[in-house]
Amino acid sequence: MATFAYGRVSTPEQVLDNQRLEIEQAGYAIEPEHWFGDEVSGKVPALQRPQFVRMLERIRKGETLIVTKLDRLGRDALDVQSTVRLLAERRIEVIVLQLGKVDLTSSAGKLMLTMLAAVAEMERNLLVECTQAGLARAKTAGKQLGRPSSTTTQQRADIIARYGQGASISSLAREYGVSRATILAIVKPKALTEADGDARVMEVTAHHPRHAIEAIVQAIEAEKIIEGSAAYRRTGR
Repeated sequence: MATFAYGRVSTPEQVLDNQRLEIEQAGYAIEPEHWFGDEVSGKVPALQRPQFVRMLERIRKGETLIVTKLDRLGRDALDVQSTVRLLAERRIEVIVLQLGKVDLTSSAGKLMLTMLAAVAEMERNLLVECTQAGLARAKTAGKQLGRPSSTTTQQRADIIARYGQGASISSLAREYGVSRATILAIVKPKALTEADGDARVMEVTAHHPRHAIEAIVQAIEAEKIIEGSAAYRRTGR
């Protein structure tokens, strides 16, 4: 049965040879055709890494996969567990040198993965708690969170008054050198109406046709971020 090895680096400045050498020094003989490596960010899931997928197509039941560190098998604890589960179903032994010569598809290996996932979850929860505590302290100390306002208190009062007298959103934005969204947030702080949203898209399309799609995508992504933040505060995930 063949022994396969997989390595990953994040940047062109890093080299895969060091990982291959570490594996060979651990006593594993890797044939050139059984060595695979990706130059890709660690944030990319395992099954989206080209060479990792190619390796999965080559490796067979009963063979062994060697990696130097756990993050070579996925972007996070859940992705690593999913990858190991996939390999276990194919009866492929998985060795991570970082953890010693323990087969992660064995009972002991699965227990180790479960413990590592629990530790990772605890670290995330602690990070959230520390972040929230820091924000609370900053608010108590009177510090302003987020980006500095692009308008002064007096300017905001003037904008509200001018808008009430009939000035348009676009003219106020030009006069004060800010975006329409900033003006809308001042004069309609609760929410933007559907009509305002449609008008914004139409204006972008008319004056900046090349950037119309990009502007819409940015608006959609901003909405996703807001929804994701709300869900995170509710669930802690």
